[in-house]
Amino acid sequence: MNIILLGPPGAGKGTQARILVEGRGMIQLSTGDMLREARTSGTEMGNKVAAIMDAGELVTDEIVIGLIEEKLEGDHGGGFIFDGFPRTLAQADALGALLKKHDAKLDAVVEMRVDDNALVQRITARSTCGNCGEVYNDITKPIPADGKCESCGGNEFKRRADDNEESLKTRLMEYYKKTSPLIGYYYHAGALKPVNGLGEIEEVAAEISEALGG
Repeated sequence: MNIILLGPPGAGKGTQARILVEGRGMIQLSTGDMLREARTSGTEMGNKVAAIMDAGELVTDEIVIGLIEEKLEGDHGGGFIFDGFPRTLAQADALGALLKKHDAKLDAVVEMRVDDNALVQRITARSTCGNCGEVYNDITKPIPADGKCESCGGNEFKRRADDNEESLKTRLMEYYKKTSPLIGYYYHAGALKPVNGLGEIEEVAAEISEALGG
């Protein structure tokens, strides 16, 4: 099964992707992770990515598609989760063509719906474990009283520099301008599966599981 996790920054796509990886054996394809991996790989594509990023330039859609294609040619496991890609209609067209080339298809696009004001409250209170990436929230899931991550026992926690109200509103505007048109695109294709992205982690995971057929 191949799916896209679609939703604004802070909707919890990364958290739900990890649950799907653990529970279904799926492979998460995060654009950021792929670029970081390629940059240090020493391959021809990796050297090209490193040169572009070192120059402070944006990596082209063509290169990202190339990185995804390399993954598609490997072990498929339980399928792929596209996290952070596509972000535009052009990227959606390119991904569709790539999947068709490899005799694969997109089974579902999970849209994690959120309320903007509630999302701002959630994100400005968010911190992550510096070791394993487990997400905590000052209100809904505080860091344990002993100061140790409940997942890995680490004791270093961090907040993203752009997890503040002003930065988040800028990122939300960018999402609505460039990425939200994908909602209509995939609805028309019959692939869209909306879920409530502001529920508890386990509740959202259950909704996603139901949307994907249990």
